[in-house]
Amino acid sequence: MSTSKVTYLGNLRTENQHLQSGNKFITDAPIDNNGKGEAFSPTDTVATGLANCMITVMGIKANDMQVNMDGTTAMVTKTMAADPRRISKIEVVLNFPAGIDDRSRKILENTGRTCPVLYSLHPEIEKLIEFNWG
Repeated sequence: MSTSKVTYLGNLRTENQHLQSGNKFITDAPIDNNGKGEAFSPTDTVATGLANCMITVMGIKANDMQVNMDGTTAMVTKTMAADPRRISKIEVVLNFPAGIDDRSRKILENTGRTCPVLYSLHPEIEKLIEFNWG
C-alpha cells in the first residue's frame, strides 16, 4: 500500500497527500533555486522531518514513563551545499518544559538520538542536536 501521492501543480509546486488520512500539504522550490519560497521546500520537509521524528519517539517514551513533555518545541535550521546541491547540515534545538527529572532527560535524549529519520539521513549530513531542559 502506498504512503502518499505527490502531484505536480506547475510553477515548481507539488501537492502531497497522506493516503491513510487524506491530509495534504504543498511544497515550493526555494527562492535560491528558481522558486517562490511560499511553502516548505522538499529539503525543508526532510530537515523538519528529523525534528518531527525525534519529538514523536520521545513523546512515546515520555508517555511510557508518565512524563509530560507537552509544549516541547524544536527549532530547525537547514544548510545547503552545492555541487551537487544537497543538505549539508541540519541543526535541531529542542526546548522542553520545566519539571523533567535528570533520569528522564537522559532517557529521552537517547531516545531522540535513535529516531528512524536520524538513522536514515546520509552520514555526510552534519547533524547538530541540542536539548534545552526547562
